[in-house]
Amino acid sequence: MKDLVEKMATALVDYPQRVEVTEMQSYEMPVIQLRVAKDDQAKIIGRKGRMIQAMRTILKAASGNQERNVRLELVE
Repeated sequence: MKDLVEKMATALVDYPQRVEVTEMQSYEMPVIQLRVAKDDQAKIIGRKGRMIQAMRTILKAASGNQERNVRLELVE
């Protein structure tokens, strides 16, 4: 999942070298934290949050095969 988020994020941003993806284990589900350059945050969020929501939908579909949910967070 971490690799999938990293590929999607680097394709969207202007500074792909500043994309950082970390995966943490929460007590209820795994959490993937995405950090990007300050200038690229708007590109990841998209208009009315549509881009980040689309990324979350793709993650949900991909994690459906593994029988676990994953939460994606954009960290400032």
